[in-house]
Amino acid sequence: MITFTVSLIALIFGYFLYGRFVDRVFGPDDRQTPAVTKADGIDFIALPSWKVFMIQFLNIAGTGPIFGAIMGAKFGPVAYLWIVFGCIFAGAVHDYLVGMLSMRNGGASCPELVGKYLGEGARKVMLVFSVILLLMVGTVFVFSPATILETYGGTALMWVIIIFFYYILATMLPIDKVIARFYPIFAFSLLFMAAGLMVMLYIKWPQLPELWDHLENMGMQADSSFTDQVFPCLFITIACGALSGFHATQSPLMARCLKSEKMGRPVFYGSMITEGVVALVWATVSMYFFYGEPSPGYALIEAEGNNGFLTKEPALVTIMCNEWLGVVGGILAVLGVVAAPITSGDTAFRSARLIIAEAFGIEQKPIVKRLIVCIPLFLASLGLLIWQINDANGFRTIWQYFGWSNQTLSVIMLWAATIYLVREKKAFIITLIPALFMTAVCSTYLFISKQALHLPEPIAYCLGAICFVIALVWFVVWYRKETKRTIS
Repeated sequence: MITFTVSLIALIFGYFLYGRFVDRVFGPDDRQTPAVTKADGIDFIALPSWKVFMIQFLNIAGTGPIFGAIMGAKFGPVAYLWIVFGCIFAGAVHDYLVGMLSMRNGGASCPELVGKYLGEGARKVMLVFSVILLLMVGTVFVFSPATILETYGGTALMWVIIIFFYYILATMLPIDKVIARFYPIFAFSLLFMAAGLMVMLYIKWPQLPELWDHLENMGMQADSSFTDQVFPCLFITIACGALSGFHATQSPLMARCLKSEKMGRPVFYGSMITEGVVALVWATVSMYFFYGEPSPGYALIEAEGNNGFLTKEPALVTIMCNEWLGVVGGILAVLGVVAAPITSGDTAFRSARLIIAEAFGIEQKPIVKRLIVCIPLFLASLGLLIWQINDANGFRTIWQYFGWSNQTLSVIMLWAATIYLVREKKAFIITLIPALFMTAVCSTYLFISKQALHLPEPIAYCLGAICFVIALVWFVVWYRKETKRTIS
């Protein structure tokens, strides 16, 4: 619990100290934002800042800081390091700069930003990459909440149809009709659930592994089938609670709704820090289940008829909330494992619509134009959904590829932000270091993962190191050319 407390304080100080530094590096001013200059009543709508924060938090959170933290907690206390340092120095910086650059470029989506700073070829790659990523997110978050809702009545197919229909409405309707009305409520429930669990942690004060006792992977202690390496697997497993490329597709949504650039730090940087706190709480709760002494919480799972550590993440969420928070906790658990993925799914489709429309210059104010983009998008999702339902491993397969794709997207956006900072003669080191680190993580994971090349560890690590060196050399060469060009 000492490690948890120190980590919690570090995240709070990170917002006030490093967050303020990053904000000064970028330099927000009083210029009019796209919410004002491009107001269309559909996607560009000025909303109250508190509401934008709540929507942004829920957009980027979903089940990521819950399920990702639960899976990452198997690594042991080392997960705290990634949540804290990843959130402060990588994830929050990533989300903030993407949101602010979007505002500075008329509410541009991530492919357009990549095209501006990394070139037309990169823009085309990013366009395809981001749409496929969003399609995967939207699809996997149809069937999983439907299976949970089935336990409360009806059939899974019925809930799939209802959720899919809701996605169509939320994607098509103006942002203030559905998202702005209901998202703050769901966001509050997630925050209340995390706050309640935090209070219970301090009341119970369980004896948990501390950082100075266990820096190695403790996964084998929790689950004999868990053999992932801390590097790079931890940094892929815990994404939304530390750094996530999916957030780059969401920040532009709120960049189109902010009335002032000066609200960028609390909305973009602040929501990521808030998500880090939620991930920290769930990682600690999960360690109580995996490693708590003298009576680990997994006894609760066994009492429910599950097989110890092999329980599914939603089951752990439900049991924990019911045991520690009572009836209210049970309701919040349902919101957490059902509403959260649904709200991630609908904004994924909305982002995909806007990215495609922007790429092909399709105006989105007329509803017919929105249908032109949405019909093929939802048909593709429907085909993927049918395959996922018919294949027993469909969800797991899609999610495994999503994990690597998600972090690769963050790498691309961090490099784009680095180029921007260099050209503006600002402190580019704030994005260069996380860009290089995540380049090494994603390349190594590609070489070592069972879902990819699955090379022997020594070879995989060597190839990952080579990719890191290539990225560093490329940047140094480009930086020298850019410096000479600017001087001349």
